[in-house]
Amino acid sequence: MNNQDEQLLVKQADNIIKNSVVFSMGAGLIPVPVADFMAVTAVQIEMIRRLCKVYDVDFKETEGKAAIMALTSSGVARLSGRMLAKMVPFVGSIIGGVAVSALSGAATYALGEVFKRHFSEGGTFLNFDWSSFKNFYNEKFEKGKEYSAQVRKEYEEQHKNDFRHSTNETLDALQRLHGMKVSGAINEEDYNKLKAEIMKKVSSSI
Repeated sequence: MNNQDEQLLVKQADNIIKNSVVFSMGAGLIPVPVADFMAVTAVQIEMIRRLCKVYDVDFKETEGKAAIMALTSSGVARLSGRMLAKMVPFVGSIIGGVAVSALSGAATYALGEVFKRHFSEGGTFLNFDWSSFKNFYNEKFEKGKEYSAQVRKEYEEQHKNDFRHSTNETLDALQRLHGMKVSGAINEEDYNKLKAEIMKKVSSSI
């Protein structure tokens, strides 16, 4: 692969990560703790799927979810604390939502950078040593806080009402779907199928 081809892959990967960060930040604003965690994870899984396609790597959802949990374990405690804040009426929901949004964006950015590096070096899910990427992930997570704020500002300026509408529409759909699952209106299989359809629409925007 020549240098020009490598630069093209990097550009494609960066665009996927950038858009995923924006969607995960929006998911972090859902005022339901469990729903937002699931929505952010769904966005991250879709990001990994698309990065696999860019680098011609076989996508494995189970391994992808395991990687997310392994790499973000230190940040889950922070997210959980912010999610609990959402359970406090009014002010708690606002403050907690903003904090979760920022951390969700940073976590998604860091995950994207980890997978981008691993895949660009010829790695696959079969030889992914998550522990060796811990320090790199933590480094990118810190950078991701500033990156998320910058990216969100850029997107809101560029897309304004159209962008906010499409993002909110997707998040509302995920929240409603989660509510249907919790209430027993749909089973696990139906939930996964419907969620996949929603994320397929999201992927066309990422």
